[in-house]
Amino acid sequence: MAIYEKDIDMLKENLIHLPKHLDGKACVLELKEANYNWRQMEWWSFYFEYKAKILLASHFSFPGNRYGRVSFDLKGSINWDLKAKAIKSDSHSIILNDKSAMEQSVEEFGYHGEIILLCDVEYNDNDRSFQQWHTELKGGKSKYEKAREARTSVSRYRKTQAELADIVILIFNATDLDLLATHRQGRNSNGKSRRPKYELDLEKIDDFEHYVIKR
Repeated sequence: MAIYEKDIDMLKENLIHLPKHLDGKACVLELKEANYNWRQMEWWSFYFEYKAKILLASHFSFPGNRYGRVSFDLKGSINWDLKAKAIKSDSHSIILNDKSAMEQSVEEFGYHGEIILLCDVEYNDNDRSFQQWHTELKGGKSKYEKAREARTSVSRYRKTQAELADIVILIFNATDLDLLATHRQGRNSNGKSRRPKYELDLEKIDDFEHYVIKR
């Protein structure tokens, strides 16, 4: 019996109860009430994280192990990361986590897990009404937002709704990590270069051990 099999059983049993439809304003207000990352632009990802913590509390610890400056989202028998991905985006790839941290996680436990929530998202915010509402709720723009605006006039549209389609559970061992691409990002808000991360092409998940929870 693989070390992670109980984890997978618990994920299948509990994550099926994640909400299917998310409304931006309702979710942000719920996160605010819980004082849980409600100021974040990618509210939908943090809302799923918040709900997953509640559903998985009996078997998993939050956060997972820490390697250097990187903490994984949760830990059962192995470490796990929780990601949300908009499936109608132009890219079929998803950025995972810090390469060194994932390698150390695999070295310690033999495996590392990823939980990917595939979602249909709606923006419908051409007039920036949701963005304005969220900014007012936060009490104004953050230092990060002001700094970004100083660098560029381009502002991303906010997601206003999300519909959970499938949940993909993936297991990586040391050999699997060699099959992943490397994503090199730009710089952090403090100007320092970001550490390289692993990147997964979702069209190649058949190359890895994985399980799909249909919603």
